[in-house]
Amino acid sequence: MVEVDHTPGMKSQGAKHLERRKRRAARAEARGGARTKARTKARTGARTPGKKKKSTSPIKRRRSSRERLLSAFVYAGLSLAILTTLLVLPLRWLSPPTSSFILQRHFSAESKGAGEPRYRWRDRKQISRSLAAAVQASEDQKFREHFGFDFKSIASAFEERGKRVRGASTISQQVAKNLYLWPGKSLVRKGLEAYLTLALELFLPKDRILEIYLNVAEFGPNVFGAEAASQYHFGKPASRLTKEESALFAAVLPNPAKLSASRPSEYVLERATQIREDMERF
Repeated sequence: MVEVDHTPGMKSQGAKHLERRKRRAARAEARGGARTKARTKARTGARTPGKKKKSTSPIKRRRSSRERLLSAFVYAGLSLAILTTLLVLPLRWLSPPTSSFILQRHFSAESKGAGEPRYRWRDRKQISRSLAAAVQASEDQKFREHFGFDFKSIASAFEERGKRVRGASTISQQVAKNLYLWPGKSLVRKGLEAYLTLALELFLPKDRILEIYLNVAEFGPNVFGAEAASQYHFGKPASRLTKEESALFAAVLPNPAKLSASRPSEYVLERATQIREDMERF
């Protein structure tokens, strides 16, 4: 039997080898832990202490403000379009039970002296054709040609202010004003009138716009519409109006509170004669 001699040198080398292996294992474990922490940090978005968040650049802030402003304009535009559609489109089939002007007269102090507003809706077939021709001859001779605005008449009104017998407002503009707005000449009212005029022309046919006008126009003090006016002035339905009577109604439209179709002044008679001649074209 051979006896092994364990010398001190051999023991020292083995210990050193074991120690190196332990150090390598510790370094490997440390590297693995660092990688694990890095992955966790990347997933959670954790920031290292002391690191500040990057500030948004001025260009990005301006772009964000523009986008918010654009979104607000788009939202407002869509809301206005929906509201306008709900106000105007039903008139294609439904008759308005009243108008803004009638309601204002009803609630104003002025109505107390002139009595309650008179208003009766009648379909176009129940209104004399001569009245439709008379109001076109008097108020809007290019009604069938334009899209709500007679720009030539508007230009002439500016050039001949104070001299014109007939205003520059078309039948469509007067319907927009009488149905939805209020009397006056402010820029706000004029702007709303123009917008609503375009909506009326877009959603309604010309015959329907004319039918509404014949029912909401004022033909006497607090007398609105052809039927109420015909009963008030001549004691008969609007379907039986003659051409002469229709011309008289059209003649008082510029100022129905002061002019009378049943008791016409010399001015009303002269104007009715001119309207009667122009009616032949309609």
